Amino acid sequence: MFLSRTGLTRLLLLLALIWYRSGRVVKNSILNRSEFPRGYVAGGNYATDCAVARNPADARGESLSACEDETFWELHDALGRVVERPVIATCDPHRRTWNTVMGPLRDPNPLGGLWLYAHGAPTTTGGGRTAAPRILAPDVTPNRAHRIALVGYPEGHDFHPLGAAVWPSYEGNASSLYVVNHARARTVIEQFTISPARPLEAHHVRTISSRFFVSPNALALTSPDAFYVTNDHLITRRWPIIGHFLPIIETLFALPLGFISHVTLTPPGGSRDIARHTFAKLFLPLPNGISVNAVGNRLAVSSSSLAQVYVYARDAATDRLPQLLNTVPLPFTPDNLHYSRARSTGIENIVVAGHPHFPSLTAVGANKTGAAAPSWVMAIIPKIENGAKPATVFDTDAPISASSKLPSDGARWTLQTLFQSDGVESAGGFGSSCTGLFDPDTGNLYVTGLYAEGGMMVCKPNEKK
Repeated sequence: MFLSRTGLTRLLLLLALIWYRSGRVVKNSILNRSEFPRGYVAGGNYATDCAVARNPADARGESLSACEDETFWELHDALGRVVERPVIATCDPHRRTWNTVMGPLRDPNPLGGLWLYAHGAPTTTGGGRTAAPRILAPDVTPNRAHRIALVGYPEGHDFHPLGAAVWPSYEGNASSLYVVNHARARTVIEQFTISPARPLEAHHVRTISSRFFVSPNALALTSPDAFYVTNDHLITRRWPIIGHFLPIIETLFALPLGFISHVTLTPPGGSRDIARHTFAKLFLPLPNGISVNAVGNRLAVSSSSLAQVYVYARDAATDRLPQLLNTVPLPFTPDNLHYSRARSTGIENIVVAGHPHFPSLTAVGANKTGAAAPSWVMAIIPKIENGAKPATVFDTDAPISASSKLPSDGARWTLQTLFQSDGVESAGGFGSSCTGLFDPDTGNLYVTGLYAEGGMMVCKPNEKK
């Protein structure tokens, strides 16, 4: 049956609206699949400098695989210097059977886990890479991943970790660790404590629930007991019947129904967990990763459906976000992001990872034979020169340059590729990148893969240098 003239007009207007809102995203991340290299790492040799962290001897169901988020756990000495930065990663090998964001929702029973990876040489930030007393327990073998035991975790309580954030440790004291948990009934946030003396034990404190936790995704701490949390959708796959298609429409049309909350907690053991909840920013299209800079006056959040990063001014006294400072378009759909100090300038960049070809990602999630999802990790770098203008040629060292997919960079920022891979794991690639961490002292780059069998890629391009 053919559409009437009115129906055809409405369809064309609808398609025009999608193209106006998301044309660049559709072109770069849906229609076109670039020929990515097997692997590329900035300033290094992928073949010799990068390796997955998963131990191949581990059974898949209990292994470090399908890792979503990762965060540095900064360990400070008595002088306040960061001397170690172990990585804590959230992994769920059964993500293909339980994924409340992308689906499906078939089997919530197997549990995900937390993992810790410690670099071999402690460092300080006061003048480069120099030896310093180790704070992390000496029985933690460096340069390998260790599963973190969940001590005191409620029996029968699901654990499907997504976003995570941990407060720094000072002179060896225990840190608060928060993890978004996409449990079977509803999404909650788990609070743990973790100590450098026993870093392979996360002691469960409480499960935090709220009617405002509609679709929590990523966390950014503002104190040991306060954080921002993104809610990526208003309509979720948990809804009966309409949950099979309305969340897809919300994503496809980049509907601004997501939001950022700021939550302040009460001390554990009270009658309620949340002392104060505020909506820091409403009406965002699929807000995903979130990060606060070291000074605390900037907040960055990624919009996956519009393939861009928003940078807001932050009022540290009120936790409000009074002004949008920058909107940074990306050549891929971004997932998580983190502020990170650059080695050469000391200026904070934003390291963001994401998915260059979304149909490939969904094919991998659906276990389609031969499917591979490419990876892309990029740094958003502030321009410090006065009177800088947008450039049409940039990111020229990358095999697939960002300038081949974007018309220009910005007057106040540019882009640099840190990592790329075609995602063919059977041939040595690394796929479905969703988080990138850059250590400014060692120069190490850590990349997690949403569906990657290897879980986390560790690149050390500066180790031999």
